[in-house]
Amino acid sequence: MELKLEGKTALVTGASKGIGLAVVQALAAEGVQVAACARTTSEALAEATPLTRQADLSDAGQTAEMVEWALGELGGIDLLVNNVGGSPARTDGFLAISDEEWQHAFELNFFSTVRTTRAALPSLLERKGNIVNIGSVNSQLALPRLIDYSAAKAAMTNFAKSLAEEYGEAGLRVNTISPGPTRTAVWTSSDGMASGLSRSAGIDHEEFVSQVPAMTGLNTGKFTEPEELAVLVVLLASGRVPNMNGADLVVDGGMLKQL
Repeated sequence: MELKLEGKTALVTGASKGIGLAVVQALAAEGVQVAACARTTSEALAEATPLTRQADLSDAGQTAEMVEWALGELGGIDLLVNNVGGSPARTDGFLAISDEEWQHAFELNFFSTVRTTRAALPSLLERKGNIVNIGSVNSQLALPRLIDYSAAKAAMTNFAKSLAEEYGEAGLRVNTISPGPTRTAVWTSSDGMASGLSRSAGIDHEEFVSQVPAMTGLNTGKFTEPEELAVLVVLLASGRVPNMNGADLVVDGGMLKQL
């Protein structure tokens, strides 16, 4: 399939590892010039693209500076991939989450997307570009241990649909990809969210991770791989599905059971 992405430009956030890194690698392989940002850099990211910048997108000032840098390096943005996000393990319930923690969850998972999009939008509109937001299946699930994260991701999904409605006639397409459990450091790292959950459950970390597909009802029996999500980003960026706008593409191994 001819994707015709050679020479296009992209800005990818949260790009140092996991889903973001896989997206950068997949786009670069298709000839896209990619600017990538993350709070910390990685060797793998530097190998995928020479255009990298450290930025904490929960900070409004750093977000504006990062987009200005990307526009300067790329000359314009055809594709924006909002991938920044994350959540600590909540083991004590709703009443233990402070206002500051709620605010941080929204700054990182929602307002980072709002601010990055706002800064990049003039260029995206000029080029009739694409925005792909990396959401989460948790936006549709009631999981108390992820209550703040889930609320922020639900807001992101609605935000994308509203943007698609407002700017669709101008040629901008905005879609969301909502993964279920994905094989990233959140699950595999000894200091990731799964590590905290396994400790609270009194289970060895590796054993806990091996049980996640069954515990979460994945009928495929396995985690989603970051590369699967990167394939979808590339497809959406290619324009091969030009009438897909405002969609929420769920990739969850069958985790959601209700329509």
